[in-house]
Amino acid sequence: MVETSQEIFNTMRERHSVKHYDTSHKMSREEVEQLLSAAHSAPSSWNLQHWKFLVIDDEQKKQQLLPIAYGQKQVVESSVTIAILGDLEANKNAETVYGEAVAKGALTEEIKGRLIGQIDGAYQYPQVARDEAILNASLAAMQLMLAAKAVGLDTCPMGGFDRKAFVEQFDISSRYVPVMLVVVGKAAKPAYASSRLPLGETIFWNQML
Repeated sequence: MVETSQEIFNTMRERHSVKHYDTSHKMSREEVEQLLSAAHSAPSSWNLQHWKFLVIDDEQKKQQLLPIAYGQKQVVESSVTIAILGDLEANKNAETVYGEAVAKGALTEEIKGRLIGQIDGAYQYPQVARDEAILNASLAAMQLMLAAKAVGLDTCPMGGFDRKAFVEQFDISSRYVPVMLVVVGKAAKPAYASSRLPLGETIFWNQML
């Protein structure tokens, strides 16, 4: 096996979903932006960067979020809740993304036009747009959680919330789909040590049995 630093593997192993947070711990905007910069470096289909981040750190806004999150206290006890939104119209980013690539000499105008045509063709299908929004925003969410753990913070991804109520309360454009909430802060209690299925039950080589 290739020798490599164990730091990233340790971070992955040590990251667990924390439910109880130190309410006295606060995060500055610079600290939040550091984590979101790491999340923003995630890969994405066609490099369209299908994510938007809604940062909720105001106490009044947290209280508004609490019933939407079915009373899960971590949204008010953690330092910040970050709503991960997926872009259903990420194809509109293509001109900017590929225009910059052309300007840098990485693409020709011909290839740019071909790529944008392929993307717009795929985005004629709403299911493609939705699948891509959720898939790629989730990649950014995972990088956010790993970045938080790497700097000594704890997180919990939350899919259990009323998406319709969230959209209404926080005035989310129909362009975006709420994918998950990620709370970030300092643990007040250790995370429950969840188990994993044996690795051998999750791996198949070349074909499913």
